[in-house]
Amino acid sequence: MPSFDVVSEIDQQEIRNAVDQVAREIRTRYDFKGTESSIELSDTEIKLHSSSEDRLAALRQLLEEKLVRRKVSMKALDYQKVEEASGATARQLVKLVAGISKEKATELNKHIKTLNLKGVQSQSQGEQVRVTGKKRDDLQGVIAALKEHDFGIPLQFTNFRD
Repeated sequence: MPSFDVVSEIDQQEIRNAVDQVAREIRTRYDFKGTESSIELSDTEIKLHSSSEDRLAALRQLLEEKLVRRKVSMKALDYQKVEEASGATARQLVKLVAGISKEKATELNKHIKTLNLKGVQSQSQGEQVRVTGKKRDDLQGVIAALKEHDFGIPLQFTNFRD
């Protein structure tokens, strides 16, 4: 029986490369001189820090440019609110969204059920959703429908089996 998996993954190496590029550009760009701007990457988040909110916005824009160039979806970024830091500086936390939560999985399953395709079933398996069906064409229709709908997370379709 044909099947495929719906997953939400981010390429950590591409994110690391983009953050490194931003850090290098901060050190060399004139408009960041003397602003003590910095960017740090951990496993699940990116920390942005700068002297003012407008410099923080420029830093955020620079990060987004580098990530888009490396084909990382902007849906993978969850911006937290801008916080006041010591010394009249501003910082912001950007959480990296990976995996499909239980709420999003149920939303995906409901959307697949509303398509009313005969013989197509979906079930949650950890941080992914497995979709099975009798016909390959039905599964391709499910993929097209999921791509059209915005779930707020980046979706990839893997493990397509006949």
